[in-house]
Amino acid sequence: MNFRTEITAVPADFRISHSDKIEMLGSCFVESISSKFTDAGFRLDVNPFGIVYNPFSLSNNLNQLLDDKRFTANDLFCDKEIFHSFSHHSRFSGTDPELVLEKINSRLNDSSAFLRNADLLIITFGTAFVYRLHSTGEVVANCHKIPSGQFTYKRLTVEEIVKEWTNLISRLQALRPEMKILFTVSPIRHWKDGAHQNQLSKSTLLLAVDELIKRNSNTYYFPSYEILLDDLRDYRFYADDLLHPSAQAVDYIWEKFSETYFDKQTTEKIREYERIQQALNHRPFHPESEEYKAFIEKAKAQLETFLREREIRG
Repeated sequence: MNFRTEITAVPADFRISHSDKIEMLGSCFVESISSKFTDAGFRLDVNPFGIVYNPFSLSNNLNQLLDDKRFTANDLFCDKEIFHSFSHHSRFSGTDPELVLEKINSRLNDSSAFLRNADLLIITFGTAFVYRLHSTGEVVANCHKIPSGQFTYKRLTVEEIVKEWTNLISRLQALRPEMKILFTVSPIRHWKDGAHQNQLSKSTLLLAVDELIKRNSNTYYFPSYEILLDDLRDYRFYADDLLHPSAQAVDYIWEKFSETYFDKQTTEKIREYERIQQALNHRPFHPESEEYKAFIEKAKAQLETFLREREIRG
């Protein structure tokens, strides 16, 4: 008897290799998956604005990267002695505005250059709900605990998301026609809106992504949402908060992702990189021994060869 409906991974019509440069933006689920890419030895740039959940703010972030925007003091606001940017996650906030701007602009300079040469852009939408600031009409990426009375809270429509992202995709593909854009919808549940509103939000995102893929070439969808909600479909695959996927669930989604986008050669390179990292992380009883020193030097040489070959292929 079958007790679950497993989603079978179907190899995609393109493959991801270690020579690819991968830009990733979106919800905190992006950071869970990006750690898998990092552990597997890929080249990537992740969330240059920090964690961002809604499609409008993600579009704004990417346009800022394409514009080579440089943030100034006028782009910050101060609340309770802390300086914030409405375009950024609170990890960029701080008490010294100059240090905040230095952190923001340094990150954007690097990410803008990376994006212009990216082979793959992975976007994870988290919610269709947005906060629009009354004073400017801007959809903010993060409210930074400003009183809710200063915002209008609404759910974007499918049409609004599709229009916004159609324009952005045209701009991205004009810059780099060969770039692949891979959408996912985060399986993380936004429970503060309630069960029904969370479902409406996720449905809006799924419909918008489906329409974008129909209208645009080189755009794809990976079903991370469906893998957790329909394939695993059990609270034991959630973290203690019952909202975020557990480490085991992330591992399973990564396994399905690997089966979809990695060929045999890439899988072998991942194993090679993992073996090198295991060697470098090994803690012996006698680190001062000549045998261990030779062991580490060999592992370092293997890592240098791996990274050099990755750059050459790229």
